Amino acid sequence: MHSSELQTPALVVDATALDHNLTTMAAALPGARLRPHVKAHKTTALAALQAAHGHLGFTCATVREVEGLAAADLGADLLLANEVVDARRLGAVVAAGSRVTVAVDSDETVDAAVAGGVREVVIDVNVGLPRCGCDPRDAGRLAERARRAGLVVRGVMGYEGHLMMHQPREDRATQTAACMELLLSASADVGGELVSGGGTGTFDVNTWVTEIQAGSYALMDTAYCALGLPFRQALQIEATVISVNPSRWAVADCGLKALGMDHGNPTIDGCAVWYCSDEHVTFSCDDLPTVGARIRVAPAHVDPTVAYHERMHVLGPDGAVVEEWAVDLRGW
Repeated sequence: MHSSELQTPALVVDATALDHNLTTMAAALPGARLRPHVKAHKTTALAALQAAHGHLGFTCATVREVEGLAAADLGADLLLANEVVDARRLGAVVAAGSRVTVAVDSDETVDAAVAGGVREVVIDVNVGLPRCGCDPRDAGRLAERARRAGLVVRGVMGYEGHLMMHQPREDRATQTAACMELLLSASADVGGELVSGGGTGTFDVNTWVTEIQAGSYALMDTAYCALGLPFRQALQIEATVISVNPSRWAVADCGLKALGMDHGNPTIDGCAVWYCSDEHVTFSCDDLPTVGARIRVAPAHVDPTVAYHERMHVLGPDGAVVEEWAVDLRGW
């Protein structure tokens, strides 16, 4: 099958760009220096490729991702970098033989880990992103409480997510250093071998952590591509032009229900995107396409875009579909 035969909208992945991204990251952060975040692609087939490049531990955002990776024999070292107040499903994965570590940032989440049968935790530390994470000054106390409860505390994690898109790179590096100063102070109180953090936007400036949790690097999106990182846009959406106003604009079948829009409009090469609605993207260009023409739409945020779709199609250089992968880690 050729990409032009796919029912649209369809996720398509450039196999050459994907291989470049995986190889480039493996050279920059070999082995355990990278703990790929599967929330970006939610696909066990792609995770298996990351493992083949030497990255045997994975970062997860949901219990479902933990379960799916374990079922795919990728459960050697799974970190759920998120708090849960019901860890029973995680405990079942541990009992079945996989290694699962969960983030905790409160007495309640420590208690949930114990009650659910999880044996290992990391202390999640707030380093500036107003989301999860304990005060750095409370990390040592929380670690002591976890150990008293019988848990193994592997170390700390802290996500400088508010800096991922920050420009210029020099400011991003400076502000990352300030965040990591907080995390390292917590690490001194907590102990353990792990100092986990970072992402695609700081993979090359965060030299303080023992492992980077990057995920978007594999498929990329237009927001990350704007940073000038050494990774290529591998994922786009194949769409079909379904309506044309001959004097002004065209419409394709790729709208809000196929795209993550929190980082802005998608991009269509050579065109100006006007707006997206539920099932449509409206755009203009000098030479309007005809009804039935195929276009490629590049999302601004890869993670939620992938989660809207049930499968992705890997394309060879000639546009032939060489593999079809289920997006099998969707849902919760």
